[in-house]
Amino acid sequence: MTRGAAGPTLVLVLAVGVLVATGVTLLLERSLTRILLGVILLGNGVNLLILLGGRSGAAPLVGTAPTAAMSDALPQAMVLTAVVITFGLTAFLLAVAYRSWYLTGDDEVQDDLEDRQIVRLAERNEVATADLGGEGPDGDPEQVDPEPARRRLRRRGQQP
Repeated sequence: MTRGAAGPTLVLVLAVGVLVATGVTLLLERSLTRILLGVILLGNGVNLLILLGGRSGAAPLVGTAPTAAMSDALPQAMVLTAVVITFGLTAFLLAVAYRSWYLTGDDEVQDDLEDRQIVRLAERNEVATADLGGEGPDGDPEQVDPEPARRRLRRRGQQP
């Protein structure tokens, strides 16, 4: 942005669009490395968008310029916070990608069994069986017993 300009330049708006579009496209990939790059690009695009929302001008220090000529400090503070959050998320995803590479030799995210079952049902145009409920805690195999194991053992007369 130029000093005294009424708003963001077209180049910066296009840069935001390219960064966000590329980031979203990379997020939709199955490789963790591409997902990591997508998060970084998306974060940078959003940070630039937040900065474009602020007013340009002189440094926001008291006594250096009139108040009306100072830039808005809130978007700068928000971008600083967003940079820290993006860095933390990037570090986490980098650790997940490294762990995946270390364990499997590949960083591709695999489908789990439930996803494959849903795809097969969708191809046959079938509906999954509905859980109508009402079976009670002993009749439903998906029901989780909220009681700790020790209480169950004591109730049955056994010692832990």
